[in-house]
Amino acid sequence: MNWKNTSERYGALMIGMHWLTLLLLVAVYACVELREFYPRGSELREGLKSWHFMLGLSVFVLLFVRLAIRFVSGPRPPVRPPLPAWQEHLAALMHLALYAFLLVMPLLGWLVLSAEGKPIPFFGMQWPALVGPDKGLADSLEEIHETIGTVGYYLVGLHAAAALVHHYVSRDNTLLRMLPRRSGPAS
Repeated sequence: MNWKNTSERYGALMIGMHWLTLLLLVAVYACVELREFYPRGSELREGLKSWHFMLGLSVFVLLFVRLAIRFVSGPRPPVRPPLPAWQEHLAALMHLALYAFLLVMPLLGWLVLSAEGKPIPFFGMQWPALVGPDKGLADSLEEIHETIGTVGYYLVGLHAAAALVHHYVSRDNTLLRMLPRRSGPAS
């Protein structure tokens, strides 16, 4: 598989980053949702919170890797048959919203931990605080973080639904461009 985009599909690096981002987002959301099943202060709940923080920051780091890969991978493979202009614009807005989500959510989480005066764990390291302790600021930022987190469910869901509609209803190559290539039958 080619690491650069071709006229038919995205390159292997872009495809890999896309699906790795999805896996990380699923893990981030799973950690935050599963922690509710355990009592406050329990070791498992605290562990899930730590993993939520670390995986969220991983999404943040991965975003910059994705942007670098996107920059060097070449032009996007075109959708065939071509989309109407309004769908192209809507797709561009959706991708912009997803990239903004991938940037803003980890930053807000980092700011929340900073304002709470808590350590910012990252796989054995600790990231620096972005602001000093401020309970009021922490509460406000946490509320925004949770609200945008809920919006994230809809963004990811709409993105997936649109890919499926393109594949099964419009019958274009939108989804196929981002799927890993299947190996053909043995000759």
